[in-house]
Amino acid sequence: MKKALNRPLVAAAAALGSAVLLAACSGGNANQWSHAGAQPPPQVTVVTVRHESVPIAIELPGRTSAQLVAQVRARVDGVVLRTEFKEGSEVKAGQRLYQIDPAPFAAALASAEATLQKAQANLASTTATAERYKMLVEKNAVSRQDYDNAVSAQGQAAADVANAKAAVETARINLGYTNVVSPISGRAGISQVTPGAYVQASQATLMTTIQRIDPIKVDLTQSSVEGLKLRRDYASGKLKPNGVERAKVTLMLEDGSEYRQAGTLEFTDITVDPSTGSVTARAMFPNPDGVLLPGMFVRARIEQGTRNDVFLVPQVGVTHDPQGNATALAVGADNKVAVRKLTLAGTHYDRWIVASGLDDGDRVIVGGEQRVIPGAQVQIAPGVAPAVKAAAVAQEK
Repeated sequence: MKKALNRPLVAAAAALGSAVLLAACSGGNANQWSHAGAQPPPQVTVVTVRHESVPIAIELPGRTSAQLVAQVRARVDGVVLRTEFKEGSEVKAGQRLYQIDPAPFAAALASAEATLQKAQANLASTTATAERYKMLVEKNAVSRQDYDNAVSAQGQAAADVANAKAAVETARINLGYTNVVSPISGRAGISQVTPGAYVQASQATLMTTIQRIDPIKVDLTQSSVEGLKLRRDYASGKLKPNGVERAKVTLMLEDGSEYRQAGTLEFTDITVDPSTGSVTARAMFPNPDGVLLPGMFVRARIEQGTRNDVFLVPQVGVTHDPQGNATALAVGADNKVAVRKLTLAGTHYDRWIVASGLDDGDRVIVGGEQRVIPGAQVQIAPGVAPAVKAAAVAQEK
């Protein structure tokens, strides 16, 4: 009987011990999850900014034009016998392009030469007469009047010779004009006349056009306001000019691609167009492959100087508050986030140029900024934000 009573007591004691042990275990797990429930600081990606010297550039619209343009026109009347060039081909200066019928001009030259010979013969006769009369007049063998007439006839004969020589030269020049040659080296355009066509010097018949497009000119337009601001920045020392001879110019074509050859800025006009308020700047580009053709619309990027002691911040790291002020989130030495108000000075490719608002060595958040608030503590994630990395790759290309 005693043995039977002990068995329930032992079971109750075991149950009580189990309950105490479970309570103890439950209390320990609660404390552990309580500690695990504290959220760690969010991770952000940053870039460290340093003072840099940045080239300042502007983009200007413009159009291409040939370096040299020569309109080949008829300088004598006549019928075109043949064309001696291929349209669209390269021609050399002095190369014959057309042959105009030379027969009438060859005959005119022969006639002028015959007239010259006649005048020269007459001059020889009158000269001999004048010399003979000179000796006779000294001996009173002829009158003074006869001698004066002989001298006058000699002078007229000399004038006839000079006139005949000029006529011969004119006839020779006109005969030469029947060979229509290119005045410059360049690319020939469309032929405006064909063999059998009649051309006239009085009408200055256009026969073809030659254009030299290597190198090629690009005329750009810049507003006078931008030019005034640029000169002020130079005067204040914000910009250091590169100099006209060193100004680099890159070109964007109509399809959005970048022209492979770099150009140079030749000059900037000093006259403002009153109708548009702009001035013209001219750049020259090598064009060995003939990619650029006269009349194309292009955009040129001109480096106008260098700005020192500025910061370059990726665009993803800069936002604007409701008042329109540029701001950035920076991580301090204690890993806490602070808002910085920035003064922007333009862009350089995919990055903002920051003139003030940051210090050398500041860490600007460029990834994960959606999870942070000013004053909060953050963790710095390794690596570079994907947007910044993609922009860097695009810029290298």
